[in-house]
Amino acid sequence: MHPIEDDSDEIAFDAEFDPLVEPLEPAVRVVEMTAEEAGQRLDKALAARIADLSRARLQALIGQGLVSRDGKILTDGAAKVAAGLHQVLIPAVVAADPQPENLSLTVLFEDEYLIVVDKPAGMAAHPAPGTYSGTLVNALLHHCGASLSGIGGVARPGIVHRLDKDTSGVMVAAKTDAAHQGLSALFSTHDIDRVYLALTRGAPHPRAGTITTRLGRSPGDRKKMAVLKTGGREAITHYRVEKIYGPEKKPLAARVSCQLETGRTHQIRVHLSSLGAPCLGDPVYGAGAPAAPVRAAIALTGFHRQALHAAVLGFVHPITGVKLRFETPPPADMAALEAELAAL
Repeated sequence: MHPIEDDSDEIAFDAEFDPLVEPLEPAVRVVEMTAEEAGQRLDKALAARIADLSRARLQALIGQGLVSRDGKILTDGAAKVAAGLHQVLIPAVVAADPQPENLSLTVLFEDEYLIVVDKPAGMAAHPAPGTYSGTLVNALLHHCGASLSGIGGVARPGIVHRLDKDTSGVMVAAKTDAAHQGLSALFSTHDIDRVYLALTRGAPHPRAGTITTRLGRSPGDRKKMAVLKTGGREAITHYRVEKIYGPEKKPLAARVSCQLETGRTHQIRVHLSSLGAPCLGDPVYGAGAPAAPVRAAIALTGFHRQALHAAVLGFVHPITGVKLRFETPPPADMAALEAELAAL
């Protein structure tokens, strides 16, 4: 993770925090915050009291639900600290040393500074617990050799942002530290054009709009994200229904274009679900079965992931200053599903 250490909520590594790691030898830090310290930012106050943890690391731990006060889990590093007993759980570090693997890689653009690829569904962006090979990082290490940026750390060299494992589409990776820093700054300031295509259960209403919420870890399940009344981080998605499948007044499914203004964990999946129109095939946020004709289309095509594709990625090259824009169509599995939906 490569957080920006300032007073903003934005994390340059924008797609999501790592899954929780089952600790082998977890560590615990306990801090008694006094009334004199109350009112400071939580992450800053903890960093000042815990010498061996950086503010960036504490931001990550807070985001993972591993910081509590008097037994209550805290999820917002920007919140004001209150007096009380604070406990920080630190998972054991899992060693990761990804190896180059000769995996198929669709390269859309490459120069000495960065590489843009069309990531297939089913490929994780980088190694994580339970997925130590077959990732985009493994493929990039083979393709780029030692030229990948080291800022992302041993486990994810060059990775500036990521897509969920089962989301397909355009991703950029850095080959130099300067490019990594420049791309991180663009993500941090939202100077990236990102458009996703989703196939949804039913259709969002209204047919176009902007969703603005606070997103954070679900209080009931730390591995899921949720819309929160307080805490979390601001998340903004602009969406537009491009096509309706089935009756216009009661759609069975839809194709929806989503433009990200922020890039939070599972942002589009959570936002569409909050409108009652989750991505088809989403195993986490797709509560409720689609209509029978849509279920039949899914079964006929063998579709088995969330129907979400990162179609557009545009940005100004952080080194050369050239405007770049990349667009890819949905892959064959999603195209096949849409063809069946079009026949409804």
